[in-house]
Parts: sequence; structure tokens; C-alpha cells
Amino acid sequence: MFGGHYYHERIRKSVSIFGRLFNNLYVIRKNASGGVLNQLKVPLSYAPKQKYLERIRENPSLENDTRVAIKLPRMSFEIVDISYDLTRQLTKVSNFNTKGSSVAKRQKFFSPVPYNIGFSLSIYAKNQDDALQLVEQILPTFNPQYTLSIFPFKDIYPDFVEDVPIVITSVTFEDDYQSTLEQRRTIVYNLTFEMKVQFYGDIENKDVIRTSNAKLFNMNAGLNDSDIYLERVTVTPNPTTVFGMSDSDFGFNTAIVSAGDSL
Repeated sequence: MFGGHYYHERIRKSVSIFGRLFNNLYVIRKNASGGVLNQLKVPLSYAPKQKYLERIRENPSLENDTRVAIKLPRMSFEIVDISYDLTRQLTKVSNFNTKGSSVAKRQKFFSPVPYNIGFSLSIYAKNQDDALQLVEQILPTFNPQYTLSIFPFKDIYPDFVEDVPIVITSVTFEDDYQSTLEQRRTIVYNLTFEMKVQFYGDIENKDVIRTSNAKLFNMNAGLNDSDIYLERVTVTPNPTTVFGMSDSDFGFNTAIVSAGDSL
């Protein structure tokens, strides 16, 4: 069943696309009079949430001169699930065609299979204002979805554009503020998203169809409701030596052979 290698990097590209949405967010600190003290670009990386929480808690005490814990604020994201989306499934026999490796060939691939990739974005901060600045820079963009247009096969199909909706599904909040006042505080906002992607199969190199045959019958007109053959219609390009795709400028020859003539 399986054979032949192909790899369209759909999951890898989806991770890259999702990360680029949030890689240019800033936090601004102000003094009591409203003047700007500093502006910080918030780091973003692909990593599990638990990994960052453990790194933050490596120095839980603010009194002891131990290792410096991770600097806040920062953000991380990761894939949490991949699920099939039945509501977006197209007809499985539909296909796309374009020019192949030579004038006598065409490249062909069938309708993609729809899946939803779930992402979790975590925002870590040591005070509420830093966290809320980041949350309020993200939420207005999603109402509840934000759609990107991408070129899934830019080298092969430069005109083939795909819309990829990204839907925000939930926002939750954690305030890890326990024990004494000397303990380190961690504020975490968790935002979950659903990216609607398409997975494509192998792109095949096929011959260009140069002859079309259609046989016509009179249904159920013969003995015992059998079909009576009437004629055959054959369509070929004109001239017969032409090669090209559907947008090429050439004519067609149509030959009709009746039942009484030679097949």
C-alpha cells in the first residue's frame, strides 16, 4: 500500500507559521508619572510548558543567593494534539493538475485530507501587568479566528494558494503564588488554538491525456433489456503531435464511428 517517499513538511511549516504570529510582542514598563522606563521584546520558543515552570522554580527563594532562575516575561508554545476534521473533507476523486517534467507529462495530486492541529501558547510573567499586556496584544486579532494565506507548493505550484484559519479556543489563567511572601511568584496564561491544515499525498508525474473515447449505447433497447451499441466518439488534439495543458491554444478532431462501421 505504502511506497515511494514524499514529504511536504506540513507540520513543520505549521509550527513555523504559528510561531511567527507571536515572535514580535513587547512589554513596556512605565513609572508613576506614565513615562517609559524600558521596553522588552518577549522571547518565544517551542518547548513544553512544564519544562519552563521547572526552570522558573529552580530558584524559588528570593533570599538565598543561588542560581538565577529564568528571566520573565517570556512565552512558549507546543503542539498538543492532531485530529481529523470530517467537516472539511472534499470529494476524494478530485485532483489538481499542472505541467510535468516534460511537455508530454503532467503533475497530479488528489484532494487533501483535512486535519486540525492543536497548539498551546503559554505566557509566563512575574506580575499581572506584564502578562495582561501580552494577552491584550493577542486576543483582538482572533475573533475567534485569524486566517493566513500560504503557498503550500511554492516551487511546483506558484499560483496555488491555501487559506489556513487559526481559531482561538480557550484562555485560562494560573497564579502560582503559594507559601510565604519570599517565595517566587509565577503568573501563567494558557491560550489554546486550533490550526486547520491540509495534508497532501504524493504528487505523481502522469502522461498528458491525448485521446478520449466514448461509446454510446441505447440502454435496455435490445433483447432481454440488453443495450444496443450505437457509435463511438473519439476526440484527439489538432494537430495530433501537439503537447500542452488545458490552457494551450489548439483545436480538436472529433471522429464518430457508427455501429455499422468498423470498430
